[in-house]
Amino acid sequence: MKCCYFKIPKHHKYPLFLHQNNTVLKPKLFLITPPFTQLNTPYPATAYIKGFLNTLEVPSEQADLGIEVILKLFSREGLSPLTPKGGTSNLSDNAKRIVALWDEYLKTIDSVIAFLQGKNPTLALQICQEDYLPEASRFAQLEELDWAFGTMGTQDKAKHLATLYLEDISDFIVECVDENFGFSRYAERLGRSANSFDELYEALQKEPTYIDGILISILEEKIARIQPELMLISVPFPGNLYSAFRSAQWVKKHYPNIKIAMGGGFPNTELRSLSDARVFEFFDFITLDDGELPVELLISNIQNPNTKEFKRTFILEEGKVVYKNNASRPDYKQSQVGTPDYTDLLLDKYISVIEVVNPMHRMWSDGRWNKLTMAHGCYWGKCTFCDISLDYIKIYEPIAANLLCDRMEEMMTQTGQNGFHFVDEAAPPALMRALALEILRRKLSVTWWTNIRFEKSFSADLCRLLKASGCIAVSGGLEVASDRLLQLIDKGVTVEQVAKVTRNFTESGVMVHAYLMYGYPTQTVQETIDSLEMVRQLFEAGVLQSGFWHQFAMTAHSPVGLYPEKFGVTPELLPLQGSEKGIFAINDINYTDKIGIDHEKFSFGLKKSLFNFMHGICFDFELQEWFDFKIPKTKIHPDFIFNALQEEENFTTKPTAKVVWLGGKPSVEYFTKSKKGNSWELAKLTFHDKKESFAVQTNKAEGEWLVAILDKIAVSQSKVYSFQKIKADFEDHLSDFELFWYSKPMQTLRSFGLLIL
Repeated sequence: MKCCYFKIPKHHKYPLFLHQNNTVLKPKLFLITPPFTQLNTPYPATAYIKGFLNTLEVPSEQADLGIEVILKLFSREGLSPLTPKGGTSNLSDNAKRIVALWDEYLKTIDSVIAFLQGKNPTLALQICQEDYLPEASRFAQLEELDWAFGTMGTQDKAKHLATLYLEDISDFIVECVDENFGFSRYAERLGRSANSFDELYEALQKEPTYIDGILISILEEKIARIQPELMLISVPFPGNLYSAFRSAQWVKKHYPNIKIAMGGGFPNTELRSLSDARVFEFFDFITLDDGELPVELLISNIQNPNTKEFKRTFILEEGKVVYKNNASRPDYKQSQVGTPDYTDLLLDKYISVIEVVNPMHRMWSDGRWNKLTMAHGCYWGKCTFCDISLDYIKIYEPIAANLLCDRMEEMMTQTGQNGFHFVDEAAPPALMRALALEILRRKLSVTWWTNIRFEKSFSADLCRLLKASGCIAVSGGLEVASDRLLQLIDKGVTVEQVAKVTRNFTESGVMVHAYLMYGYPTQTVQETIDSLEMVRQLFEAGVLQSGFWHQFAMTAHSPVGLYPEKFGVTPELLPLQGSEKGIFAINDINYTDKIGIDHEKFSFGLKKSLFNFMHGICFDFELQEWFDFKIPKTKIHPDFIFNALQEEENFTTKPTAKVVWLGGKPSVEYFTKSKKGNSWELAKLTFHDKKESFAVQTNKAEGEWLVAILDKIAVSQSKVYSFQKIKADFEDHLSDFELFWYSKPMQTLRSFGLLIL
């Protein structure tokens, strides 16, 4: 076959080749997410890469093997081979019960999965009668959760019961079939940060498990049909690692000519010091950080092996692991990477589960979400526990609001879903404002949520704007609820500030979830207890609806990991070699804290108290009641949060502040009022919002001006007026602007959607 170069279009940066008949040779790519990540929605990594490949006109297919394996396993066909045979003497009592009820599980499994896919909603009525599903140990918690069902509808209750039913089957699989099974953390133990590849490598030498067999059967069909030249495996979490290697292992054995690359969150954080050559028995390339340019160069190297130009890529050369980063080209801008493409994914097959009655965790596991980012990296980029030294966080690049909305509209057409989860490290307030305005201008009906920092930019009016655009929830890091530690973390917020921001979101109707941390370096027992008291008060005040405690973990790429001496910790020395074969993964670092506290012992009490606070109970309990060991009394004033919320806000309006009207056009009635021989021309403006109608009354001149200005500052207008321009416009026609602006009619409009941003 003869090939020749041709003039490349501007968006093509790598050499393409032509057949003699002038048809372009482009390799077919296959993109996969291995088991298991999420059940309710696809992890977006492959969709992002496919969207980028579309801009290059490179053909690709993608698959979420996690949901496909789950659907095959959790079916009558998939469970039938697991029908227990022989004795059960060596089984736990729970497994014995499941064995006795196995026929009931086989009878109901297909219907339950269809229900969780949204295809069989009437089954909820039968599930809720609690005599339809077989019940094992997971249902023991129902007595504890009975009170929670009062706030759950029939469908939600049925989803929760069906989730417990699946978890019972999962427990049986773990005990009797595959000890490493987990819905979203499959073989996570094997994938956890470890210097040595030995344990994972040893597991891969064993015969495939039953679940491995399901995975391989799906993979075999797809590879035979697609015939890719390059296979990209995204590994976002440790729980995906084993399946990624098992998939690559099978492909290498049966299709040795297919090149295989790994990318994603796990290699980005864990494999930056990789030196174990055995990894390249499974993979040809491992890329780090943003995947667009590295993948493009892999394609180029496949088409022309003499190119040898790479971006942030590990390869094997002469038996040694070599890191190649010799490409001179910069990474793509976020405006150039295209719209994520979810085609090929089985969007109607995902299942919605409700594992726990935690509002935010429920959003993670229930419903389909299109995933997007507002910005690359983090605009704050200072938190000392975070991997801020890595490019995916350190390099901040926002995406313009109009482009974001373009992508949202494209994805809604593509997926048929109007729910969006913006997966930013922390969404920038200014961009959130711009996005909300653009959504409202385009009259898009969307639902969205994201991660934020609890900073003072989130005024009551901004929160109302976000709510109006479809924002239903935000999550943010309160972390330690101690001003000393927040300063040490460099969070850039105070507890008092967090209280006010969470109140603003809550009062606007946006749910607030707080990430909470314990065990930060130098954190004392007193500070842990005081943090718990702050959290108790925030929930009691009704400004938090959801939260989760996690224990601090020191990572290699965070400021704490890079400069431990500054934070009073001593890391355990990492061996230069994880085994005689070389280093595999390095991220989590064991350490000793100079204050010598066992932080782990606080875990149960912190989480149990939070569970109750989330459901509005036990605020009057002494904090000591949550722990079975002696703790100090809190030093936090019992009304600290209450008092913080009583402080008057600064009502001074900046001249540059944007003024927006969310409401519609009023109907206007002019009339004359007379009293004691004097008469006045008045205007009555009647407004209708979605819940009620209301009216304001002014003099005629002010009414005419108000009608005109509300039209100019309506959210549907492309031009945004500043407070200074509105004041100048008023004073061109009338006098005493401040008197009018702070009058009762204007305050009424302020409460119905006249926003100062």
